[in-house]
Amino acid sequence: MADHLEASLTLPSDPASVATARRYVADVLVGWGLPDAAELAYTVRLIVSELATNAVQHTLGQSPTFTVDVRLDRDERLRIGVTDSHPRRPRRLPAAVQQDNGRGMVIIRWLAAECGGRLTVTPTDEGGKTVWIALPWATPVPQ
Repeated sequence: MADHLEASLTLPSDPASVATARRYVADVLVGWGLPDAAELAYTVRLIVSELATNAVQHTLGQSPTFTVDVRLDRDERLRIGVTDSHPRRPRRLPAAVQQDNGRGMVIIRWLAAECGGRLTVTPTDEGGKTVWIALPWATPVPQ
């Protein structure tokens, strides 16, 4: 059994990169033993879509790329992080009924909590930030 697995991909901050990030993470998780049709796989794809969309839309052109990191520690905890170079931390916006956007972080926090996980934000040494999601992992990793 692997103690630690990780994978990473850096993409341009372009709307087309959101789908690439989502597919990349899905493929990595399938390789680590998570069936593509598993409920956790659907949840992770939605979380990655929201995090990557935030990295593209809310960095105001200050982050030409974003990086998606996927880590599996001791076959127990899955961590997914999206890093951009914009220094502003994500903020919760008021959830007005007519609001078309701005609820991504609320959705991400809710999805993580539903799976028994949590969201954290850490600064990078370069002045940006990484938004991390930690989720329990119950799928055995192939040796």
